[in-house]
Amino acid sequence: MSGSGYLERLLDGAAVEWVPLGSDTFFEVANNARRPVKASLRETGATPYYGANNIQDYVDGFTHDGEYVLIAEDGSASLENYSVQYAVGRFWANNHVHVVRGTDAVNTCFLFHLLRTVNFQPYLTGGGRAKLTKGQLVEIPIPIPCPENPQKSLAIQAEIVRILDAFTALTAELTAELTARKTQYNHYCNQLLNFDSTEVEWKTLGEIVGTIKTGKLNANAMVENGKYPFFTCDSKPFKIDTFAFDTEAIIVSGNGSQVGHINYYNGKFNAYQRTYILADCIQEMTISFLLTYLKAFLRPYIMQHSKKGSVPYITMPMLERFAVPVPSLAEQARIVAIVDKFDTLTTSLTEGLPREIALRQKQYEYYRSLLLSFPKGDQA
Repeated sequence: MSGSGYLERLLDGAAVEWVPLGSDTFFEVANNARRPVKASLRETGATPYYGANNIQDYVDGFTHDGEYVLIAEDGSASLENYSVQYAVGRFWANNHVHVVRGTDAVNTCFLFHLLRTVNFQPYLTGGGRAKLTKGQLVEIPIPIPCPENPQKSLAIQAEIVRILDAFTALTAELTAELTARKTQYNHYCNQLLNFDSTEVEWKTLGEIVGTIKTGKLNANAMVENGKYPFFTCDSKPFKIDTFAFDTEAIIVSGNGSQVGHINYYNGKFNAYQRTYILADCIQEMTISFLLTYLKAFLRPYIMQHSKKGSVPYITMPMLERFAVPVPSLAEQARIVAIVDKFDTLTTSLTEGLPREIALRQKQYEYYRSLLLSFPKGDQA
């Protein structure tokens, strides 16, 4: 199907009018009913409580009932891929989302797909916490096909929604299957890694690795386009131009919200002063098995034993005391092979379900761009 040609056939020569989102002929901005409630004051219930990016809680009561589009007022997780959500039925909206819907002349799901194509950045104000004010929101232009014939206009909108919803339904189905696979994977991996205390020898992490040390640098030592990975307590490494380590290592975040997060690297790298470097395994232990075991069980151990303050953190003795089973090298290799296969099926973007989901998402975005590329001005 040629998306652009299909849109032309749908329009069949009909005009396209661009109207602001504040036009009450076509849209309703239902912000007045929004009501923020502190987490400590919310009454638990079945109603989704929406914030800027997603459902934050489930509460008793509701602020809206119907089909709506929720657009982040502030706090969107991404400015480039701005948060636009679709809500149906009863829900509760806090004051970090704008709540809009189509009138009888506009299919609200059509509006949702359209708003996901909008570049919101020119409409944002403020610095560190960008804000989409209502005054800017209502200026966003929205195309209305065949406005002089509401019945035909709604038919065009409904056909576009039908096509795009088919893609999103397939993506949702694949995502649900992936979630189920991950649950199965986690359960099976835990069984593989669950050794009886008398079944194998156990050693502490301090006995298994010859090196447990931290980096020396401050977190702000990173540079753009550096030569080497720089591991901090973030989940992903930054870059830096100097290295302090040249080895195969497991790297553990030592404080902050990502405390206990694990990375693996083999080569030259550098590290933050609260990041722990584990290297030089004993002969009876492969680093791949140790990595697999730590990914499964170290973070829960850390969350139970970490020092609680304004920022949670771990200590060297805490890591050194962590117990690890030492099965035979052949058994270690068998377990790692199975876990790696499951991991590939649930996380790899080159094969398995994640790849299929990524492809379907790209397909959706491709046809969304074609089907919603309405002509402007003298193009119409």
